[in-house]
Amino acid sequence: MTKIDVVAEVSRVLNLEGECILTMARTLADPLSSAAQQIERAVTTLNRALDSGGKIVVTGVGKSGKIAQKIVATLCSTGSLSVYLHPTEALHGDLGLLRSQDVVWILSHTGNTDEVVRLVPSLKSRGVQIIGVGGNRSSLLATRCDIWIQADVEAEACPHNLAPTSSTTLALAIGDALAMALMRLRGFDASHFAQNHPGGALGRKLHLKVSDLMHQGSEVSWVTRDAPIDEVIVASTEKKMGAVLVVEGRKLLGIITDGDLRRSLQHREKFFQLKAQDVMTRQPISAGPEMMAQAALELMENRPSQISVLPVLDSNGNWLGLLRLHDLVRSL
Repeated sequence: MTKIDVVAEVSRVLNLEGECILTMARTLADPLSSAAQQIERAVTTLNRALDSGGKIVVTGVGKSGKIAQKIVATLCSTGSLSVYLHPTEALHGDLGLLRSQDVVWILSHTGNTDEVVRLVPSLKSRGVQIIGVGGNRSSLLATRCDIWIQADVEAEACPHNLAPTSSTTLALAIGDALAMALMRLRGFDASHFAQNHPGGALGRKLHLKVSDLMHQGSEVSWVTRDAPIDEVIVASTEKKMGAVLVVEGRKLLGIITDGDLRRSLQHREKFFQLKAQDVMTRQPISAGPEMMAQAALELMENRPSQISVLPVLDSNGNWLGLLRLHDLVRSL
């Protein structure tokens, strides 16, 4: 095995591929440039296809095919209907999924890949718009596409300049960029995003509300304002919620956390003469049941002194339950 400086090699690849993306971004700095105009035409064409009830069909062979599949996944998750079409399968019947209102997005760095080039006449006959992304503006594909996005790379990151690396990284970045531009153009916001991501950590972050995680009813300890401190300690110990609510009927007057109890010990001999109202925090920071759990987590953490428990109140200031930082961190 040849000995190499592994860190230096990894750094070389990251720098080379990163520079390819930055170079592409710089070519778009002038909105009147040919590159910028082609990008704008591409996004407009994609949006028009979706508006007309069509879909985005992305295709490519080999490594480009893998990138095409990732682009499809990104488009679908951000509200743009998209499917992957394998060029070989398309030539043997799968062209049946195409409709005239669709748009086809082809990835081919050389622009001369046989399966892709052979596909173009059939696409033309169906009247679909073709967007091509590749590194050869003189290729057969570039000259036959309706829109061509030139994706130049100085060299592949492969030391032999053979394995698709820089070119596929740039193609993927362009795919992400177009998908995000399309997402914003179509007004696809966080609420729409949540509908497409119900599972996993991301789904929980987007769907969970305070009401889904709060403790309520008999799980919550509460006392009146005149409750002696020993009663507060017993209530806190029984439920182990980290806090006791001080209430008057359903109205919240304050909260006593375990930290409040520890700090009240500084009164020493007067400690057992204290009542709940003497140690409670009045008008504590609270959450509503419809607040997103992620927002509640940020409310508890993004402050000089972190909060471990939040009372949950309705719009009239009536207490509904307690929300613990521990439950938020575990769920999100």
